[in-house]
Amino acid sequence: DKGAPGLRMRIQVAPDDCTGCGVCFDVCPAKSKTEVRHKALTMRPASEHRQRERINWDFFTAIPPLDRSILPHDTVRGTQVLEPLFEFSGACAGCGETPYLKLASQLFGDRMIVAAATGCSSIYGANLPTTPWTTNTSGRGPAWNNSLFEDAAEFGFGMRLGAEAQRRMALRLLERLSNKLDAGLVREIVQARQESEAAIEAQRVRVAQLSEQLRRLAGNDLAARQLLALTPSLVHSSIWIVGGDGWAYDIGFGGLDHVLASGRNVNVLVLDTEVYSNTGGQASKATPRAAVAKFAAAGKTTAKKDIGAIARSYGNVYVAQIALGANDTQAVRALLEAEAWPGPSLVIAYSTCIAHGIDMSKSMSHMKDAVRAGYWPLYRFQPSESAAGHPFKLDSKEPSLPLRAFASTEARFVVLSRTNPDEAERLMTLAQADIDERWRLYQQLAAIERTVPVEPSVSPEIESDAGYRYDEEDSQWTA
Repeated sequence: DKGAPGLRMRIQVAPDDCTGCGVCFDVCPAKSKTEVRHKALTMRPASEHRQRERINWDFFTAIPPLDRSILPHDTVRGTQVLEPLFEFSGACAGCGETPYLKLASQLFGDRMIVAAATGCSSIYGANLPTTPWTTNTSGRGPAWNNSLFEDAAEFGFGMRLGAEAQRRMALRLLERLSNKLDAGLVREIVQARQESEAAIEAQRVRVAQLSEQLRRLAGNDLAARQLLALTPSLVHSSIWIVGGDGWAYDIGFGGLDHVLASGRNVNVLVLDTEVYSNTGGQASKATPRAAVAKFAAAGKTTAKKDIGAIARSYGNVYVAQIALGANDTQAVRALLEAEAWPGPSLVIAYSTCIAHGIDMSKSMSHMKDAVRAGYWPLYRFQPSESAAGHPFKLDSKEPSLPLRAFASTEARFVVLSRTNPDEAERLMTLAQADIDERWRLYQQLAAIERTVPVEPSVSPEIESDAGYRYDEEDSQWTA
């Protein structure tokens, strides 16, 4: 690989943790040139290979991870060489939610702070006494916590405010102690942009040097001891609020709307299964018209709520709708853009679920059909586009598959055609009209030019104790 010359890549299955879902086999693109229907990944009985693969696994895990700073983070191939810090969850075999968390952990995991809504992600995310969230060889990993079902947004918002408060205090103390510390080092720490993996790693090195100097002062200096405890806040952290559609669209929507309207730098990842998956598949406002779910046994008669449209109405919220199995490049790009935007971000991720009544081994390829049918259009709304730009980017092609053909592969749609064919036909016609109308609307949004630039909301300037101000936007002290 150009990013890592002289190295070879191997995919190693964890023999004692594989659930046998078959998704990797379904999507594997590497086929044998000599043996028909043979792929680089082939499903075989685990009992025949477990002992040998245990030896391979132990060798594989002993290989040191590659330096993150030299690997590309903006390509699918590059991200999949990065060490995942979410692994071996207790989710259902073929779960459509967990791949997004694994990807996020590869991109931001060693500086990630997660506020999880109660639901599937909090169950497989905390199978105590174990957890799928892990650490790297440096001991860094995602900080994960779970509060109530209804207040995940407020919970994560508090984490953001807390992180900002710690950083403000650290900068005040740094300015107060500047005459006792290496002036050049202090200047570099304060002015560090931290806009890339290499820049963040460089900041970590500088902060480690600062900590060494503070330890020498800590014995007789209270401010030095206080700053030493706050030095981690000088490295950029990535705060993510994660939950399902039952939280985002329904029970926690008021809090989510409040947090998105705040203008603060928080990232929201909605794992949209279109039902309350954890409690058994009850209908939510994300459930599409014509689908059968608990509390909608006769088929849901109303259209799916467009939560992305609500968020976009603020103008300064980054919004993306992604489906990893349909367009993994777009999914990677959206997560990176969301994290880079210094304001609120909302990423809505299509997540296949056993409640849909599909072959879960085909989860990733099923997402392609969802996009082809226009059932799940892919887009990105970028507030940072220039004044004459087009902030709404439609990343999927015009629908080429009738909804009826897509719906015929999901039991949640098929069951109504058996119990009430006339009602199923009526609702399916309306659901197709929903898709057609939404596509026309999105086409119009993609053509709209922005005439007024949107600036992210930034924290006010911080008054220092010595008459200086630290401007967070420009990352520098001013008199």
